[in-house]
Amino acid sequence: MVPDKLLLTTPNPIEERLEALREFFPEAFKEGKLDLETFKQLLGEKVETGRERYGLSWAGKAEAIRAVQIPSSGTLRPRRDQSVGFDTSENVIIEGDNLEVLKLLQQAYHGKVKLIYIDPPYNTGNDFVYPDDFREGVRQYLRFTGQLSEDGVRLTTAPEEGGRIHSRWLSMMYPRLQLARSLLRDDGVIFVSIDDHELHNLRAIMDEIFGEENFLATVLWQKKYAPSNDTTDFSYTHDYLLSYVKSRRFNEQGKAVATLKRMERTEEQNRLYKNPDNDPRGPWMSDNYTCNKTSEQRPNLYYPIIHPKTGKEIWPSRTAVWRYSRERHEQNVREGRVWWGLNQENETPRYKRYLSEVAGVVADTWWEHTDVGHTDEAKKEFKSLFGEDADAFDTPKPVRLLKRLLQLSTEPDAGDIVLDFFAGSGTLGQAVLEMNQEDGGNRRFVLVQLPEPTRNPNYPTISSVTRGRVQKAAERIRSGDEKSAVRLLEPDGQDLGFRAFSLDTSNFKLWDGEAEDIQGQLEALVDNLVEGRTQEDVLFELLLKAGLPLSSRIQKKELEGQKVYSVAEGQLLVCLERPIRAETLRAMMALEPKPLQVVCLDVAFVGGDALKTNIALEMRDRGIRFRTV
Repeated sequence: MVPDKLLLTTPNPIEERLEALREFFPEAFKEGKLDLETFKQLLGEKVETGRERYGLSWAGKAEAIRAVQIPSSGTLRPRRDQSVGFDTSENVIIEGDNLEVLKLLQQAYHGKVKLIYIDPPYNTGNDFVYPDDFREGVRQYLRFTGQLSEDGVRLTTAPEEGGRIHSRWLSMMYPRLQLARSLLRDDGVIFVSIDDHELHNLRAIMDEIFGEENFLATVLWQKKYAPSNDTTDFSYTHDYLLSYVKSRRFNEQGKAVATLKRMERTEEQNRLYKNPDNDPRGPWMSDNYTCNKTSEQRPNLYYPIIHPKTGKEIWPSRTAVWRYSRERHEQNVREGRVWWGLNQENETPRYKRYLSEVAGVVADTWWEHTDVGHTDEAKKEFKSLFGEDADAFDTPKPVRLLKRLLQLSTEPDAGDIVLDFFAGSGTLGQAVLEMNQEDGGNRRFVLVQLPEPTRNPNYPTISSVTRGRVQKAAERIRSGDEKSAVRLLEPDGQDLGFRAFSLDTSNFKLWDGEAEDIQGQLEALVDNLVEGRTQEDVLFELLLKAGLPLSSRIQKKELEGQKVYSVAEGQLLVCLERPIRAETLRAMMALEPKPLQVVCLDVAFVGGDALKTNIALEMRDRGIRFRTV
């Protein structure tokens, strides 16, 4: 028996979907492939066979769909020099093309993200377009960022090409949203900022990817506090936030269960509750005693109520019957919840709803700048952190807007992960730090940003702005609260740091199927580690591709005189020693708690195939997954 090989490329998500189909429709597979004709027969009338059907299509859609299936062979290299509190922080900032990064995050973060917020390019004709070449992946990214020769690839703005400008934007967004969806928890939500240029197209592709039934709302954010008089026809004072949940939940009656939390009540809202009759249960507000159903629809709710003062029968309208059944009405009377006026002068009853029993307020879809900030506020916030370097970023979002999303979508103490893969200036990171400071929460963020160049020498790329903002926001929190400076060093305190990573090619030499020098490749792959890479570089590639998050705690151990890395409380053990000794491997097996996975270098067993086989058998017997790379 030989150990499994740890795959150095990301898995193809299509294989996962085919496995799901194979489980439910095994008869639809012939010689390992899906037989579409058989599959159609099994589905019967559920298959749309007409030539004309509703849907969104654009030039390049097929290639955009295929982009999701192309594996990435890249890695994320740790950057301690760009990090804050690297060894203890569970926050992550990644520099790189988000398409490749999202692929690399699939195994470790699949189904774990509670909230995604992105502010992608609006496709106005002047904003940045990602240089996607789906076939080349990381190498295209490295050429694009100047790490490889240009070969005709350059940084561009979106050129005016008629209908192609929309097609290119859709092709850029589609695979990223598809990959993002798989990272969400079933109750996870996504909010996407957009304006009128691509709102209609964004809604169409998100309906396709997330499902129309999982659409939550289109929120209008009042981004300006005053109209602009230098525009044509209309002054645009709002942007949109499109929101979806990954999977709508329903109760036994088939009614949708709330996905978002309620907003905290304001003092203004609470002042509407009074206590004119000195009710010991406190302030209350009277509510309608009728509903919008007719007597034909709800005959059991059409009955007379006796007025307590006049003794008259009070009937509801046939077009708006009582809200409560006879039994519930009698219970309301016993509990003193039926209000006829202070002196029982009202002709119809109302229901007493107590402030103490009222939960928060359901969020509406019009978010005023007075509640969540505006663009001018966002720029002032950015300038207050960066001072003379405020020209490094032009279009930040206000912190209060992002805090609203955190309030609606996350729990303070559940360790929720939030993701922004168009991180820009890093506003979401600052919002997470401030919210955690305010409510004692432990939310964690993952920010991804391309190193798009700026014109500022101190912050030459947008990704450097992202890191800089989070660091400055953390410093402000610490300086404003002496205790927080201590907490940064304590494992149970608030996390004000982050681990920085950058996208790069794999730390391992990979087989090039198009290379002509086959013998040269074979000789090079005898030692498959890339020169100049550190053990820490290799370690993080292995833990990510073994399915563990970048925030995993790592401990160094010495077993039988050799260095072993224990990841995530011993779930994964990695030994990069060359050669590795049998005593070390058996000491790894004997650790408590028992590791779930063990990974070693394949070259560590050169000339020792018998040892590799024996260890693979021993680990199998112990229920440990043993892999080499």
